[in-house]
Amino acid sequence: MRLFPLSSSSSLSSSSDKEQSNEGSNCAMLYLNVYDLSPVNNYLYWVGLGIFHSGIEVHGMEYGFGAHEYSSSGVFEVEPKSCPGFIFRRSISLGSTNMSRSEVRSLMEHISAKYHGDTYHLIAKNCNHFTDEVCLRLTGKPIPGWVNRLARVGSFCNCLLPESIQITAVRHLPDHPAYSDDDDDDD
Repeated sequence: MRLFPLSSSSSLSSSSDKEQSNEGSNCAMLYLNVYDLSPVNNYLYWVGLGIFHSGIEVHGMEYGFGAHEYSSSGVFEVEPKSCPGFIFRRSISLGSTNMSRSEVRSLMEHISAKYHGDTYHLIAKNCNHFTDEVCLRLTGKPIPGWVNRLARVGSFCNCLLPESIQITAVRHLPDHPAYSDDDDDDD
């Protein structure tokens, strides 16, 4: 697994059997790879709910977003259908993109600036929000609604959720903010 942004551009020579080309164009198929986060999905899936992780597969790589405690990117790339820690459920065709492999990687590096690992939130900013944004940018269409339905239900029932995952309108400030006499407003 590699995190974005990459320190040096690496050339990836792997290709996917699903990748298609149209007479030399950069047209590539886009897939949403959906993973189970819990065995309860075996029951919830049939009523249109579940706790899912998702990644976008394009040009033979899969891109996802995950949490960590640092203020650096939480966007990563893995081999398709092999995201560590999750159980692969299914792959959904989302259409195609005319972006080349390098254009897609450039887009991922750009998007990674707003998807830091320490900003991950189960309800408000999760891996499915990331894949939805990527899909919209590459195809103009969203991911299927059922993939992130539980987070949407959670956002409507915010008062019933444990305090640790409730959506707040304002981010909490650190316990000990650092104040300075300088009037530099570089932020």
